[in-house]
Amino acid sequence: MVASLGVFGLLVAVNNMMDYGSNYEFVRHVLSMDTTFPGNALRWRAVSSPVLWHIFYVLIIAAEFLTGAIFSFAALQMAQAVKAPAEEFRSARALVPVATALGFMIWFFGFSVVGGEWFAMWQSHVWNGQEAAFRFFMTMLGVCVFTQQGD
Repeated sequence: MVASLGVFGLLVAVNNMMDYGSNYEFVRHVLSMDTTFPGNALRWRAVSSPVLWHIFYVLIIAAEFLTGAIFSFAALQMAQAVKAPAEEFRSARALVPVATALGFMIWFFGFSVVGGEWFAMWQSHVWNGQEAAFRFFMTMLGVCVFTQQGD
């Protein structure tokens, strides 16, 4: 499960780098708030700078990559300790909560709090990533809770 989350995070980051333009458009529309409800009183929050759109997007990609890398490293450590004494295996899983916290910051705080509420992404029928983000961070939380259970 942890390795799957590692592959997921790395794949999302690589896909965003290989097809930069597709999800850049997502970030651009969310930050510019151009598909929110007409007359939206929150539009003063909109970011209209292409430089800032790119900065936001690069930070998202970097955080996705780091999340995937930490999950992958944790999975490797766990695999190497699978037949070791219980204490060694417990130590090997220590990075899972770290990767989960970073993933939670991206997909909950970034997409649900910042994108969804601050930039009113929920108002857009086209550029709304909240449902997908919810699936991502809930999966990470579930795996984290499972891996941190006692023996």
